[in-house]
Amino acid sequence: MKNETLEQISRLLDIMDELRAKCPWDKKQSIESIRHLTIEEVYELSDAILEANMDEIKKELGDLLLHIVFYSKIASETNAFSLKDVAFSICEKLIHRHPHIYGDVKVNDEKDVMRNWEQLKLKEGKKSVLEGVAPSMPGLLKAMRMQEKASASGFDWENDSQVYEKVEEELSELRAEIQQGNKERISDEFGDLLFALVNYARFIDVNPEEALERTNKKFINRFQYIEEQILTQGKIMKQLPLTELDKYWDEAKQKGL
Repeated sequence: MKNETLEQISRLLDIMDELRAKCPWDKKQSIESIRHLTIEEVYELSDAILEANMDEIKKELGDLLLHIVFYSKIASETNAFSLKDVAFSICEKLIHRHPHIYGDVKVNDEKDVMRNWEQLKLKEGKKSVLEGVAPSMPGLLKAMRMQEKASASGFDWENDSQVYEKVEEELSELRAEIQQGNKERISDEFGDLLFALVNYARFIDVNPEEALERTNKKFINRFQYIEEQILTQGKIMKQLPLTELDKYWDEAKQKGL
């Protein structure tokens, strides 16, 4: 199985060499030009994972693997690095970051593993455990990753009830600012509430980004059902009362949409 895997990776490398040499589009690309395409592929993989579509997950992982090979090929042309260097780098990092496997460090659970991981990163020259959070990461996911890293450093609540109290506190402060009508303060408090909710999601083992995306998909399915029903009846949505729209919404829920 391992040899067959290496054989296919070698085949992919050969194809990449040929495309880079002969295909006008592939020849033109740079590391910068395919960046946005890589981001798009990651989102497509995320969608496939949320839909639990293993065939699509396989295909999207293949697309990402192609991008890794593509970046490495481009970089090798200026002797910056090669795919071998990429593989060597991650192998060395994994061995170094898992002293409980490749060394004599003892751990009790996954929390110990995460704590050791962050401590090792600081020893490698990082000034803050938060440096590993990409600035361009989506807001909800960024908040979750920052909270996870802070927790691994020992900065965290003791239990979920404390975090829920914080959510209620932030909601109360948001309501107070809404009553005052201060737009800037309302925005600040709304952000604080979202941050607290993300923290609570972490404590109850919910990924807020995935949870919101699942809700987005439900909304799309149900709203489009309403549009279909209205279209078949020759009606116009803006002219219908909310009670009738709610009836279609409930029908969509009953259908499992």
